[in-house]
Amino acid sequence: MNPLHDELKNLLDEIMRGRDVLAYSLVKCQRLNLNEGLSPDELESFEALTSRFARLSDVITQKAFRLLDVLDLETQGTVRDRINRAEKKGLIKSADEFIDIRLLRNEIAHEYKAESVYSLFSKVLEWTPPLLQCAGNLEIYAKGRYW
Repeated sequence: MNPLHDELKNLLDEIMRGRDVLAYSLVKCQRLNLNEGLSPDELESFEALTSRFARLSDVITQKAFRLLDVLDLETQGTVRDRINRAEKKGLIKSADEFIDIRLLRNEIAHEYKAESVYSLFSKVLEWTPPLLQCAGNLEIYAKGRYW
């Protein structure tokens, strides 16, 4: 087997584990009401969701999209180029949507204080389903194309 295929299989395993824990956090946090404020336990749940969102977003855009481009013999480029190609491959519904996910990930990673933490949590709740869908699409694409 091609060493890049082994790398892809390991990466997909990592993505699936990340998807599962992110989905768990999403369900837990969807039950909470951001408008009423959060208890320390609820705040901890949202912080776990946010961290898991950022980590999975990173693995997908920085590792998976890049590796698939290499395997598909695509020219290397910017993150935006990788996202645009992911849309063409059917991995994501919309490049613009995934750019918003990437920007939110950057906001989380750099802890920008331009808005309240509740607004940040609300955005993570909104953008988590497309990120989870992308993880599933990656698995389908890779299995259909490389195994």
